[in-house]
Amino acid sequence: MRIETTRSANAVRLEHAAGFHGSPTHLVDQLVPLARQAIERDEPLATALAPTTEQALDDRLGGAVGSADRVVRLRPADSGPAGASAQTVAARWALDLRAMGVAKGRPVTVLSEHAAALDGSDGRFWTELDAALNVALADLPVRITCFYPELPLHLEILEGARRNHPLLLDGGELRPNPAHHDPRAVLTARPAARPPVLGPPDERLTFSAWQLHDVRTAVERALSGNGYERERVEDIVLAVNELATNAVEHGTPEARMSLWTGRHGLMCEIDDGGTLRDPLPGLQAPHPAEPRGRGVWIARQLCDSLHVWADGHGTHVRVHATP
Repeated sequence: MRIETTRSANAVRLEHAAGFHGSPTHLVDQLVPLARQAIERDEPLATALAPTTEQALDDRLGGAVGSADRVVRLRPADSGPAGASAQTVAARWALDLRAMGVAKGRPVTVLSEHAAALDGSDGRFWTELDAALNVALADLPVRITCFYPELPLHLEILEGARRNHPLLLDGGELRPNPAHHDPRAVLTARPAARPPVLGPPDERLTFSAWQLHDVRTAVERALSGNGYERERVEDIVLAVNELATNAVEHGTPEARMSLWTGRHGLMCEIDDGGTLRDPLPGLQAPHPAEPRGRGVWIARQLCDSLHVWADGHGTHVRVHATP
């Protein structure tokens, strides 16, 4: 698989705003002018909206949103066996939006809506998603407005939205948000919840920097005979090797790998006892002149899902890779 590491040549123009609504009608009322502006400017439009919301918006705009060649539906979070990862959503959106911007040569308007199904136990998914978007989209010409209910189930959702968005949509106008904080500072103060606990692994391996060959061999063996094409096997082995190398170089001299295989594909977890210095690693394409620091970014491009978190025991990375 070929991996492009060149960042966008566009000037940094990310506009990340939060809007709040009291009802479905109020939400659509705010979406209409934003979508209409993008259409009138002949700029690409991407959405992450509930089907009912998108249908109501399309009705109000006379069918303009329903055109497949005009609007891109961004890929939603996939809870799957690995658990919903806000980091993975941000990485996927960045990949899609970069391609849209390059193809059209214009800024992209993104309209996003809160989905209660992803709240989890405390709503921190949304805090992590908005922080991750600030990092992943930082060098892209994107205007993204994220809409949240005025009275969500979890107060964390509102507090996270206010901390993460540089702009607020107020009366149809974008205004600077004085409560905005750096995304990494937000997650350092309020770490995201760990993903769901998995059952006993099929294989567990403790390794050092001198045993990375054993890591690669174990992953290749786990994939063998499970429907993975040779090129896909090489991609996954490369991804896990990058993560394992990071663990023993930047974490602790010894780390542990756990593997699960089954009908959902390969699940792999790398655990080390080190401190996670960046709560959102590998979300920006590294500059070609940067000699290091691209391992997690490469792994994100090669896996279906990659999630990094920390706790009192160290730093953990979980990847999910299907054939």
